[in-house]
Amino acid sequence: MAYRKGQSSGLSPATRITQEIIARLESGTKPWIKPWRGVPVSRPLRACGIPYRGMNVFWLWMVADMCGYASSFWMTYNQAKSLGAQVRKGEKSTIAIFYKSYTKEVEAPDTGEKTDEARRVLKAYPVFNADQVEGLPERFHPAATLELVEPEGREAELDAFFAAIPVNLRHQGCEAYYEPTADRVTMPPTSLFEGFDHYYATLAHELSHWTGHASRLGRDLKNRFGTAAYAAEELVALSGQSAPCLTHH
Repeated sequence: MAYRKGQSSGLSPATRITQEIIARLESGTKPWIKPWRGVPVSRPLRACGIPYRGMNVFWLWMVADMCGYASSFWMTYNQAKSLGAQVRKGEKSTIAIFYKSYTKEVEAPDTGEKTDEARRVLKAYPVFNADQVEGLPERFHPAATLELVEPEGREAELDAFFAAIPVNLRHQGCEAYYEPTADRVTMPPTSLFEGFDHYYATLAHELSHWTGHASRLGRDLKNRFGTAAYAAEELVALSGQSAPCLTHH
């Protein structure tokens, strides 16, 4: 549970993926102690049904886990259009990686001798998950295997408390975080939590980060994991995490 900083653009595929992995490691509560369940995902597939290979498997698995995508299918914008579908407005693409190694015959400029030179190509192209696309055939959206059940412990007073906060809040995926650039809090659906007490505590934590936006309390939200400013911000959020429960009881 933490806040997310903006991503850099113009980076190589390898650098972008490395930075995202580091961000995941820095993002707060470890997966094995977070108080909500993950969304099951299967091996990533191309629009034609062929499984991805290599780094694409790990990378697209990770993106699907972060965003809570239930579909295994990934496609380009044009592939979606060719299927008579449309990427929903506002959806952001991720990258898939194209890698190829080959040999090319080259001629030495001084001797004219011809040799085979090994070459490699690594580039990225934008893709969307089928869950980001409207109008796809049903085969791209397999039936969910996770039973969605609302947990126990819902409190009307706490619902009213949080509802009165003018935050841009969305329930999506299986990660909880605050994005200063978008000024938005993302929470997993309540059905993934073990109890509403965990949900309320997690939401209070992220809303504490939300208070630090430049338009509100103006705290430093551009720091990195391991810095004194980052530690101070997390202490603020941990203090705010218990406030609704203390007020309620």
